[in-house]
Amino acid sequence: MSDSFFPRWRRVSGSAPGAVVQPDECLPLPQNIAMGAQHVVAMFGSTILAPLLMGFDPNVAILMSGFGTLIFFVFVRGRVPSYLGSSFAFIGGVIAVTGYAGAGPNANIGVALGAIIACGLVYTLIGLAVWWVNARTGGSAEWINRWMPPVVTGAVVAVIGLNLAPIAARGAMGGTTFDGVMALMTVLCVGGVAVYARGVTQRLLILVGLLLACVIYAVLANGLGMGRPIDFSAVSAAPWVGLPNFSAPVFEWHAMSVIVPVAIILVAENLGHIKAVSAMTGRNLDAYLGRAFTGDGVATMVSGAVGGTGVTTYAENIGVMTVTRIYSTLVFVVAAVIAIGLGFSPKFGALIQTIPGPVLGGMSVVVFGLIAVAGARIWVVNQVDFSDNRNLIVAAVTLVLGAGNFSIEFGAFRLDGIGTATFGAILLHALLSIGLSRGDLRR
Repeated sequence: MSDSFFPRWRRVSGSAPGAVVQPDECLPLPQNIAMGAQHVVAMFGSTILAPLLMGFDPNVAILMSGFGTLIFFVFVRGRVPSYLGSSFAFIGGVIAVTGYAGAGPNANIGVALGAIIACGLVYTLIGLAVWWVNARTGGSAEWINRWMPPVVTGAVVAVIGLNLAPIAARGAMGGTTFDGVMALMTVLCVGGVAVYARGVTQRLLILVGLLLACVIYAVLANGLGMGRPIDFSAVSAAPWVGLPNFSAPVFEWHAMSVIVPVAIILVAENLGHIKAVSAMTGRNLDAYLGRAFTGDGVATMVSGAVGGTGVTTYAENIGVMTVTRIYSTLVFVVAAVIAIGLGFSPKFGALIQTIPGPVLGGMSVVVFGLIAVAGARIWVVNQVDFSDNRNLIVAAVTLVLGAGNFSIEFGAFRLDGIGTATFGAILLHALLSIGLSRGDLRR
């Protein structure tokens, strides 16, 4: 590990076919900007959808995703590639404590914000505890590895993609045959760029595929009248620069009791992210787990303080990294700066809402599928032995719990698919490992 606080990034071209750009390497500035923009685009669907489902201002969510990413970058000392965006784990709790009806601004947003801040505080304390343990063990995370070996982490990462599959499918199907065809056309656009494009264009397959699909949609819908046309009137009316609608938090014990337990799910999401990135880069990032949890927790508190959603490491960006093989952490700094700039633009807020639903649905199919494959890649890279019945049962049960969105309620606290699958995988592996040797536990 370098003695400097941040890495000394080594510049590489990244243009060679199949070239891997590691976290401590950097691309030329134009490619950095393009890749940063692609990561911002990748998180659009969820970071815009999550606040809309809770009645939050999308511009505030985008703005705080940028600031949250920079906070995370500082805490992990620029060594863990990650983007922080709106977490879906908060949606159920926020709707429960605010009574949000599902349309327009959330009139009780302050109550939710106070609970989100409290959740971020608990998450931060968990992170500090893990950070302290890692410091005492010299950065070793053997104790975590015993609880979450490759068979567990691979299943958890795969579950993130599979759990989101119904959302992608519903978005792709839309309400008409034309919507379904355009979603499939979007998949073909991205796939075509991934397979037939070369160089920088191939690296930007998500961004280029999205733009190409939007152009095709506009020609068919706006030009030929085959579908619902894109309406740009709100974009024309919106100013270029302006402040988003900030909100102040209100602290109520009942709301906090409902939302604070979400911290457990955020830990599971972040842990799965770190494990996935470790597998993709071939670098052990366990020493940064405590820093990552703490950075995410602080970012959640800062976001909630001004009216933003709780944030988490973003699965969509794992999908982008999987297919581009570019893990440079500087790309995420660029993405954060772009997001902050866009957060102060009401015109942008209006523009992103013109992206056709079928196009976003098709993009979700691709990106969420790449996440699921990233989990399978962890199994392959670590040579998980599925002739071992223990591994077979753990993986099988985890995938079904997550894909089926198996939920458990404990009073006011509800644990949905990803959380249930994550903790179910950890506990099931631990129970089935009783009496086995330490060597067996590493498999």
